[in-house]
Amino acid sequence: MSIIVQKFGGTSVANSEKIRNAAKRAVAKYKQGHKVVVVASARGKQTDELVADAHELNPNPPKREMDQLLSTGEQQTVSLMAMAIQGMGYKALSFTGHQIQMITDSVHSKARIESIGSEIIHEKLDEGYIVIAAGFQGIDEKGNVTTLGRGGSDTSAVAIAAALKAKQCEIYTDVDGIYTTDPRKYSKAVKIHQISYDEMLELASLGAGVMHGRAIEFGKKYGVEIQVRSSTLDIEGTLITQEVPQMEGILVSGATVQSDLAKITIIGIPHSPGNAAKVFSALAGTKISVNDIIQTELDDNSANLSFTISKNDLADALKTIKAIKAEIQYRELFIREDIAEVSAVGIGMRTHYGVADRMFKALAENKINIDSITTSEIRISCIVDKQQSDKALEVICDTFQLDKEPEERDM
Repeated sequence: MSIIVQKFGGTSVANSEKIRNAAKRAVAKYKQGHKVVVVASARGKQTDELVADAHELNPNPPKREMDQLLSTGEQQTVSLMAMAIQGMGYKALSFTGHQIQMITDSVHSKARIESIGSEIIHEKLDEGYIVIAAGFQGIDEKGNVTTLGRGGSDTSAVAIAAALKAKQCEIYTDVDGIYTTDPRKYSKAVKIHQISYDEMLELASLGAGVMHGRAIEFGKKYGVEIQVRSSTLDIEGTLITQEVPQMEGILVSGATVQSDLAKITIIGIPHSPGNAAKVFSALAGTKISVNDIIQTELDDNSANLSFTISKNDLADALKTIKAIKAEIQYRELFIREDIAEVSAVGIGMRTHYGVADRMFKALAENKINIDSITTSEIRISCIVDKQQSDKALEVICDTFQLDKEPEERDM
C-alpha cells in the first residue's frame, strides 16, 4: 500500500466542523487502500492569540519560551483530529514533533530539520492506524522544543513524506490551487494545473503565499510530488512536480508582487578583497536573509553595494552593518522602504528570447519606472515604486496573458 501525507492548515481546522471534514478526507484516503499520515497546523488564529498573550506578559519574550508556547497549538489540533477519526470508527494516534523524533538545529523560531525518526510512524501505519503528526515543531539534540517558522507545517509535511517515501503530499488549504498570480490583485488570474519545483521555488521566494520555499526544496530534493488542494471543494488542485518537456512551451507561468521589502545601499564601499563577504557574513550571523544583490562601480577605488531584505529585518540589518562600518569603511547608507518587487517566472525563458524586452516595454508604455533589475535563468524581477506595484503586476499579467490557459496564449 502506498503512503499519502495530508497537511491541513490553520483555516482548514479552525473549528470542530472543519476538523471533522479534514478527518473525513483522511478516512476516505484510508478506505481507498492507502496508508495515511496527517500533518496539522494550529487552529485558526490560535498562534496569533498565543503570541499576543506572550507579548502582554513580556514585550520581548525569550525565543525558547515562545517555541515551547506556540508548539501547544498544533498539539491540541492533532489530538482533536485523532478523536474525530476514532469517532468515525477508525484507528488513529496523534504524535508531537518530539514523539516522531523531528530533530532540528537549535535556532529557536527558525529551526531547520536535520532528521526524522520514521520508525514509530511506519510501525503504527503497519498496525492499521491513521497517524496524526503535529506540524511546525521539532526538538534539538538537547531536547528543547523548536519551531520551524513561517511555512513550518508545510515543511514538516513534505519532510515527513520524504522520510516515509510517500507517494504524494497533499496540502489542503483555503484556496483551490496555485494561480498565475494573486487573484486578489488580478481578478482574471487562472489556476495552474501543473508547475515545476523550480518555478514554484521562485514564486515562493518572491512572495507567493500558498507554499513556503523550504517545503518545495524538500519536495525537489527527495522527489516528493506535492498537490495543493482546497479543503472544502472536491476539485483538482495544482501538482508541483519534476519538470517535463511540455512545460518549456509556457513562456511565463506566473507573476508576483512583493511589497514587504526594504532596500539598503552601502555607498562608497572600498574596492578591497573581502569587503562584500564581510557584509553578508555579518548579516548571515544575525540570521537575516538577503534577496537581490547589485554592486555598481563608482570609480576605480569604490562601489555601491545594494540588496533587498524583508522589512521586518531592517532594524537588525542596519544595526549589523553600522557595527562593521569601521572595518569596511563605507561612506554612508541609503535606505528605501517605499519599494515593491514585481516578477515574471517561467521555465520557458530558458529556450525563448524576448521576454525581458516585452516586459520592459510594457512597463515603460504604462509609465512605470524601474529602480533596478535582477534575473535568474527563469525569472525577471524589477524594483518599482510601491504605489505603482499593483499597476505593474497588472501590466505584466496582461502582457503575458496570465488570464488564459497556457494553450490559449500567444507566444
